[in-house]
Amino acid sequence: MNRILSTKKLSKALKKKFSDAKIELVEKNFIQTKSISFETPQLNDYLVFTSKQAVKSILKSDVKNVHSISCLCVGSKTRNFLEKKGFTVIESADYAEELIQIIDSKYKSNSFTFFCGNIRKNTIPNYFQQNKIAYNEIVVYETKLKPHKIKKEYDGILFFSPSGVKSFLENNSLDNKTCFCIGTTTSKALENRTKNIVIASQPTVENVITEVIKYYKRL
Repeated sequence: MNRILSTKKLSKALKKKFSDAKIELVEKNFIQTKSISFETPQLNDYLVFTSKQAVKSILKSDVKNVHSISCLCVGSKTRNFLEKKGFTVIESADYAEELIQIIDSKYKSNSFTFFCGNIRKNTIPNYFQQNKIAYNEIVVYETKLKPHKIKKEYDGILFFSPSGVKSFLENNSLDNKTCFCIGTTTSKALENRTKNIVIASQPTVENVITEVIKYYKRL
């Protein structure tokens, strides 16, 4: 039986997919996120979110009138969560690089408030700065690494963020194991370490698991 290590704990429904496919799962949270306090910002024309965690942090805060401002976001899960919580999402994309293309073609004359974590890519802020687009950036949660040494043997590893990759590599090596990544941003964090990378067809946890099951069925 193949054994897979997930660098974050999965829901019961997702664990069942592995057991149904006769794949053993080992799981550990290699990163930890938590909401932090922040000063209530001046809100601009549109809100930008790149993660569900940022939305959760805003909902816990005392920022008023957020629901009255339309949002642009990265990720289908982020979009679904925003809409479930009563936000209006006017644009979404799988990656930040795709979202800035949408902004470039339709919203260049507008201003933005970008809610993010303390560890984030520069893609969106760099785009705003280079194009002299008015924006403010508010850090609403922090990500901490939680390195673990994994002693059990396993055949493949699931990665969901560059931070998860960094945390894993602090105490473990890849040893030619197959790495299953949620998207291209995460896979780039592994490029100098291994060529054994499988990227999900869409950047969701479910799609990563689909790739794992397809991969081991072929063997």
